Amino acid sequence: MTANSEITETIPVGLGCWSVSQPEYTPADVTPPELLPAALARQVPGWAEAAATPADVQDWPQRQADALVPFQLDARGWPLHPHGRTGRTGRNLGKWGENAAADPIVVAGTGQDRRVLLITRDDIGVEAIPGGMVDPGETAPTALVRELREETGVDLSDHRPVILGQDVVDDWRASDHAWVASTSALYLLPAPVTAVAADDALDANWWPFGSLDQLDAAITAAGRTLYAAHRPLLHRALDHLAK
Repeated sequence: MTANSEITETIPVGLGCWSVSQPEYTPADVTPPELLPAALARQVPGWAEAAATPADVQDWPQRQADALVPFQLDARGWPLHPHGRTGRTGRNLGKWGENAAADPIVVAGTGQDRRVLLITRDDIGVEAIPGGMVDPGETAPTALVRELREETGVDLSDHRPVILGQDVVDDWRASDHAWVASTSALYLLPAPVTAVAADDALDANWWPFGSLDQLDAAITAAGRTLYAAHRPLLHRALDHLAK
């Protein structure tokens, strides 16, 4: 998929809500070439559905029933981002509407020795939780284990995580009509284990995790950046650990 995290539009406070009229709203289309209607008519990428527009999707009632985060349809029958206008339209994700993801937060050690396992994403080059999309027919618990194993080589299939939440995340590919909602889960280990980057990861490392400030400082000192969309998930993990 084309990586472009710079396409955005500032939405005035209060006008992002779908119930508030915004006649002058002109969102930017973030659809990559391979998902444009003409391209889909020739070949559908393996990671995407064939629907050129939400009008081509036939199972919206089922998708709404299965959604991690409730969403509504507009008068055309198109899905609306649960958090309101994004400044972007079109689709740069596999599906219209909600795209379910799984984010395993793996923490090892305690106190000053506590570490969190992050990968360097190969699409936007930032430090992130080693997660990804839930495959069709797959459950979130299965996806958590699979994504972690695929991206870091760490197999925690025999561990039972703490489910932290199911939330819409501020993914750079999201638009008004396609977004990511993630199941985040906390895995606790007594000490770091060997992690080797693979699949969608360029690197995999254990970082200091006493606080988000400490994590930020360590990542910045290494000349890297923490993925902003994962900050709330990591914060939630820290809140759980502080209980």
